[in-house]
Amino acid sequence: MKKLFTLAFGLLIALSATLSLSSFTQPSPEYFEGKWAVTVYDTPQGTATIPMRFETVDGKTMGYFVEDPSGTEKEMSSVTIADDVLTAYFNITGYDVYLSIKKVDDDSASGSLMDMFVTEAKRVK
Repeated sequence: MKKLFTLAFGLLIALSATLSLSSFTQPSPEYFEGKWAVTVYDTPQGTATIPMRFETVDGKTMGYFVEDPSGTEKEMSSVTIADDVLTAYFNITGYDVYLSIKKVDDDSASGSLMDMFVTEAKRVK
């Protein structure tokens, strides 16, 4: 009986350690905050870099992007962060699209646009 208790207690400690360490690997919404240069590769119009900005206010993440040379920011339809992936929905040049990016390191992320086009995001300092 003592061996069973020791084994169960050891498994409980191992499980607790695994769960607490996994929370350190997932970026919080604050990771995505700030300005980003998101490059979308090999679209029908070629490779494009879209300036984006994300902010979290009262627990809600909002996104903005610049579509044209005027520099005017447009608000994204929605932004969610789940399982360390930011997903943003927006309309650009008449198309409803979504972007998914995941942390690579402190200043870069990667993912895809519409699950078709490779994207790389670099933090703008």
